[in-house]
Amino acid sequence: MEARIDRVEAAAPPPGRKAVGVWLLVVAAMIVAMVIVGGLTRLTGSGLSITEWNPVSGVIPPLSETAWQQEFTRYKAIPQYQFENRGMTLSQFKGIFWWEWAHRLLGRLIGFVFFVPFVWFAWKGAIGRRDIPRMALLFALGGLQGFIGWWMVQSGLETRLSVSQYRLAIHLGTAIILLGAILWTALGYLRTHTEAARAPEALRKGAALFAGLVYVQLLLGALVAGLHAGLIYNTWPSMDGRVFPEGAFFHQPWWINFFDNPGLAQFDHRIGAYIVAISAGWLWWQGRKAGLTGLARRSSMAVLHTTLLQVALGIATLLMQAPIHLSATHQLVATLLFCVAVWHAFEMRRAAAPSAHLR
Repeated sequence: MEARIDRVEAAAPPPGRKAVGVWLLVVAAMIVAMVIVGGLTRLTGSGLSITEWNPVSGVIPPLSETAWQQEFTRYKAIPQYQFENRGMTLSQFKGIFWWEWAHRLLGRLIGFVFFVPFVWFAWKGAIGRRDIPRMALLFALGGLQGFIGWWMVQSGLETRLSVSQYRLAIHLGTAIILLGAILWTALGYLRTHTEAARAPEALRKGAALFAGLVYVQLLLGALVAGLHAGLIYNTWPSMDGRVFPEGAFFHQPWWINFFDNPGLAQFDHRIGAYIVAISAGWLWWQGRKAGLTGLARRSSMAVLHTTLLQVALGIATLLMQAPIHLSATHQLVATLLFCVAVWHAFEMRRAAAPSAHLR
């Protein structure tokens, strides 16, 4: 009995580690919310409503009629207002302003929620010295994300009616990298022992590859969003009766069409979805054959079910011509799928790998 108690105590995490893991999960959840609010900001056409970047004073919104008029006047000077929203009332402008302001405020809150507990946990010793540089790098990456966000907004202030799809993809891609890194670190703090599960090497590598595939698919989705490509070819499985979009290589040089041609961008996103779905099915089936148990098995099931839900949402969003509520839900589940993929990759890496290979 005493030996059993000793083993349980030895497996228990050091004081404070679980608290660090929970804190990082809260930050990860806030980043997921940030991604969704950012998507809604884009879907409502609100992303260019604030034409200046004031990291400190920008926390305070306009508090007087004069201040509101000044903000509105600045917005009237950009092409989006002049060519798309001319005649917009001040009340309508306030509607899009609040979306962008909330998006920026949430970004500032994430920085605060990360930095203050980080200093506290480091001082208390809950974060080891070797992990402090990693945490500092995560904080720096969050700050870089703010700069990238403003760089993205700048692309729509002079000649374009919306932000560059390239910068939109970079902005989202950086946020997803930050999310994955924080989630992985959180999982490492929440568990300190290796599970007794067995995972073939091919499955471990497959789980990591799957997370990478979901990441690429998210970037392809950002290109679709930036090009408004979800509003064309609203049929499935064909593209208005075609397998391949019409005029797919209209622009020169030919390779630029993968990033600038809405039809080809949507086609690429469709193919990416098929690859992700097949990969999720493969991971689940091979994991079942390998006899995965515990959290490795649960994460494998979560990957399969979340992927199937995301595919169904993607088809529904396309067929219904991308209504806001479905588009936002589609982006939410895409982000959650990436989180689940990171979780599965983490569990597979924790599992001890036998010498046997998949047949």
